[in-house]
Amino acid sequence: MSIIEITSLTHPGVSIFSTLTEAQLRMKREGEQGIFIAESPKVINVALNAGYRPLALLCEKRHISGDAAGIIARCGDMPVYTGERELLSNLTGFTLTRGVLCAMQRPAEPDIADICSTARRIVVIDGVVDTTNIGAIFRSAAALGIDAVLLTRNSCDPLNRRAVRVSMGSVFLVPWTWLDGGIARLHQLGFTTAAMALTDDSISIADPRLTKCSRLAIIMGTEGDGLPEETIKAADHIVKIPMSNNVDSLNVAAAAAVAFWELRSRD
Repeated sequence: MSIIEITSLTHPGVSIFSTLTEAQLRMKREGEQGIFIAESPKVINVALNAGYRPLALLCEKRHISGDAAGIIARCGDMPVYTGERELLSNLTGFTLTRGVLCAMQRPAEPDIADICSTARRIVVIDGVVDTTNIGAIFRSAAALGIDAVLLTRNSCDPLNRRAVRVSMGSVFLVPWTWLDGGIARLHQLGFTTAAMALTDDSISIADPRLTKCSRLAIIMGTEGDGLPEETIKAADHIVKIPMSNNVDSLNVAAAAAVAFWELRSRD
């Protein structure tokens, strides 16, 4: 391992943890895909177990022989930048969760047909930009039997640092990619589509027609604006979660968990 103690915010090599924005990290670097940041030993280990490639580690001194020791041992000659807690907080702009960050290589974007080829249940995230919601949806997807996640291009990047942290590393456990072509592409892939929306034509999420679908795509939109009208009209089913006490809707992350459980494959 290569332990590098930093004493300033401009030390060579640490810009990936400080000055680069999420958008800049996503850009291709060194002729390959972009970079993302994983935070906390547990999340980093989930990423490593899933085959993600580490590039550099940033941690407090005390974690080199503590929480980060196992990660360092797994990662060979990866540079390990370290320094005092206050310096690292000033560098990153936040207090490190358990004192460990790892810069990792983004994988190549998978082909939608490949990750959906054997899927029975998938979720489509349409226009959801909140990092907490994205992370929570991925965590529920991993826990409740969703085989793949597709996102419209105007949704939050699942490898955003906060989304990764909120998901507890679940973004590394469920195959995902970006959806181009809208609902028509889902139909081409052989999925019945269920748009989660409140309309006069919505059917209950408990409707047996839904659980009988051999391949179902559950489409989730934002809590405020919901799904685009054209998406709702093009869906095979418009689905609602029945509410009590005059509550009109749930947060998209909570609604996703309910939908994943109720619409899971029973086979």
